[in-house]
This record gives sequence, C-alpha cells and structure tokens, in this order.
Amino acid sequence: MSIQRNQSDSVNACGQPTRRGPLTEGDRVQVRDPKGRFHQVILVRGGRFQSNRGGFNHDDVIGAPDGQVIVTDEGRQFQILRPLQVDYVMSMPRGAAVVYPKDAGVITHMGDIFPGATVVEAGAGSGALSMALLDAVGPGGTLISVERRQDFADIAAANVDLWFGRRHPAWDLRVGDVGDVLAAVDPGSVDRVVLDMLAPWENIEAITRALIPGGVLVCYVATVTQMSRLVEELRASKRFTDPIAWEDMRRQWHLDGLAVRPEHRMVAHTGFLVVSRLLASGVSPQQRSTRPAKAAEGLGGAWDEETDWTLEKVGQRVNSVKKVRKVRRDVVAQADTWARAGREGGDDE
Repeated sequence: MSIQRNQSDSVNACGQPTRRGPLTEGDRVQVRDPKGRFHQVILVRGGRFQSNRGGFNHDDVIGAPDGQVIVTDEGRQFQILRPLQVDYVMSMPRGAAVVYPKDAGVITHMGDIFPGATVVEAGAGSGALSMALLDAVGPGGTLISVERRQDFADIAAANVDLWFGRRHPAWDLRVGDVGDVLAAVDPGSVDRVVLDMLAPWENIEAITRALIPGGVLVCYVATVTQMSRLVEELRASKRFTDPIAWEDMRRQWHLDGLAVRPEHRMVAHTGFLVVSRLLASGVSPQQRSTRPAKAAEGLGGAWDEETDWTLEKVGQRVNSVKKVRKVRRDVVAQADTWARAGREGGDDE
C-alpha cells in the first residue's frame, strides 16, 4: 500500500482562524478567576460565565481582541485568553491517559518530526500527542494514528477535531493493530515511528521494514521493566543504533516579591522516552566499548518470560468501561454540536 501525502495548504483546516484575531462566537477561551483557577468556556451570543466569584456576559468580550481582563461591578477581575494547546490538552476529556505536553514537546524535537514527514503513531489514546505531531508534520505531511480500541479512537477524534476546528488534512486515524498497518505500507516509506503502547518491542520487525534508513523510532513507556526489555530487544535485532533513554521532570517556581522558590509540587515521572535510529540494510551496529551486563546479553530478567503485559501489571491506572463510555458520549456530542453550528453558520473555505 502506498502512502499518499496530502498537499493541501488550506489554513482553515489547521485551526488558525480560531487562534488569532478578535474573539468571535464559537471561540474557546480560558477564563482565569480572581483565585487563579482556570475555566474553559465556548463563547455564545447571549451567554454568561458565572462562578462563585462573579461573572460576565459573553457579549462583553465577543468582538474584542484576545487578552482581555474584565472587571465586574464588585471589582473582581477575570482574565480571558484563547487557550494554548497545553491548556486544552490538560483540560480535555480523557479516555486513556494523555501524553503530557512536557513529553510531547520532547518527542517532536528528539524524534525530529519535520514538516511534510510521514509518521506512524500508536496508540492514539485521547489525542494529545496526535495534536503535537500534526502541528509538526503540517498539512503537507501524513500522520497515521493507530488505536486498538474504537471508543478511545472516537474520543481522540473528537478532541483533535475540536482543537483544529475540523479534521486535519494530514491525519489518518485508524482502528486496528500498528503491526498490521506497518506491514501494509511500502517498505522504507515511513520517516518516523512513535509508539505509546505496552509492548512496543513486539513490532520491531514491522518497524524495520517500514522505516527509511536513518529513520527515527521513539517509544514512550511507563516503567523500567518495559524500558529495559525494549532497549535489549532493539540491540538484539542488530538493525538499530544503540538506544538512548531518559525522562523529563517539570517543576514550576513560585514568584511573589522576595518569595522566589520552587513550588512544593511538581510534574515528576510520567514516562520514559527511548529513541533509536534504523541502520541501512546489511550494516552491523557499532560495537560498544563496554561489555553489557550478562542479563542483558541473554535478554534475561524478571520480564523475560512475561507475555501477558497489561496496564494493571505495569502499575498504570485503568479507567472503568463506564467512565470511558461517558467521556466518549460527552466529547462526541460536543464535537457534533460544534460541527452543526459551523454548518449552519456557513463555511469560509
């Protein structure tokens, strides 16, 4: 199967009209109340935002430039700005756990996701990483996002479409197995592969076939056991450069006059990132100058005989079927409502 690159240059398909210019009806805005709490609101003619700290009418900001501070009759202030992608990701409905913005930024940078690239991603989850990858490949690239679960795919589709304003021209969302997708593309036709899944090492053979020589593989895994097995399987394949692995932690600072100090809370471990590149066919990996540990040579360790990898076994929280069903219903309904409003209001393409 040949991958067709979409060369559309339609700016409307990429969401720019909803991220610049005066605030209009239907725009999503982020309201910061006097206590510093954030609320995301969709502006509607005749609508009103109300909290226990006061409120304001939507008509007071529709037509005004982005970046408003509304002062109520009681003297309370509300800051109004269009949300950044990081704000949207952290507040959007979730079926599966999202890839945090701190990791998504590193993935796009260290994975060298470039405009026009062909990228295969698995799994789509709630769509957070898909948004970052679509920004990176642009409308002239191709992002194939593969998700095993239909309900998660529906949530991802609704979240991503709401952010961009419609289906991004570079996005190809599929329900199925990433191994089958990689096996169906032309050999050497994929620039980058990004995997956020339980057992990425199961797809090394398919990845080797699909990637271009020098192509980048980026894997996001939650535990040390997953990271260890992935690294040793990549080494055992003798087709990839020696993997590098790291984690990123983010700590905000408290800034108030002379009270300048780190915040007491931080976003610490979320996952490990493992990056490796495919070598040309027939080329042997560069030999390491240090001898690997004996357990690594034989792919030994506690995980070596484990075949049933589950979210529970690696310590990740699993949402109930009931919660996923509710999130799917709510976010799809919101996307459908937005789409109907857009059709009734006319399309400026």
